[in-house]
This record gives sequence, structure tokens and C-alpha cells, in this order.
Amino acid sequence: MKLPGGFDFGELNEMMKQAKQMQEDMQREMQQIRVQASVGGGIVSISMNGAKEVTDIKLDPETVKGGDVEMLQDLILAAVNEAGRKVDEAMKGKMSSKLGGMGLPEGLL
Repeated sequence: MKLPGGFDFGELNEMMKQAKQMQEDMQREMQQIRVQASVGGGIVSISMNGAKEVTDIKLDPETVKGGDVEMLQDLILAAVNEAGRKVDEAMKGKMSSKLGGMGLPEGLL
């Protein structure tokens, strides 16, 4: 059945199935992404997965002994934020490679 604008209902249905499959694939890939961010010359290291869940934190024991809690808090925050940016970059790269051939506008990805 043809819809207004020349779309065929079967084609539209097939496009929806492909979009759903792509979404499921991306969710699986998100869980496989692993990034690591280190700040303060390695004082704090954070590992994160593609769902932005922190999976590991490593702290330099000497820094903890120093007792500068405020600095340590700032470094942890910076490491978590950097890991989040790395996840975003990794996901953007994956999406660009998957969706790049669809002719979507540049800023959309």
C-alpha cells in the first residue's frame, strides 16, 4: 500500500525493523565499550563501561596518606568526567560508522 509522498507501507515497516535492530546492536556494543581515564599524573584512574558505569577506581596510596581530601575529591571528579567524555567519543565513533552512510545531516551525529 502506498502512503502519501510515495512511501510504501512495506518499505516503512522494513525501515522500522532495521532501526530497531540497529538500536539493539548499539546497546550491546555500549556494554562492550571500556575506557580508562587517569588524572593527576596517575594519582586517580577510573575505568568505565559504555553505559557510563564506573567499573574500577584506583588511587595512589601516597595521596591518600597525605590527607588532602579536597584534592583527592577534585581528582576523582575530573577522572570520572574524563572517562565519560571518552565513552561519548567512542559511542560517537561507532554511531558515525553505522549511520554515516544514511545521508544524515553532519550535526545530527
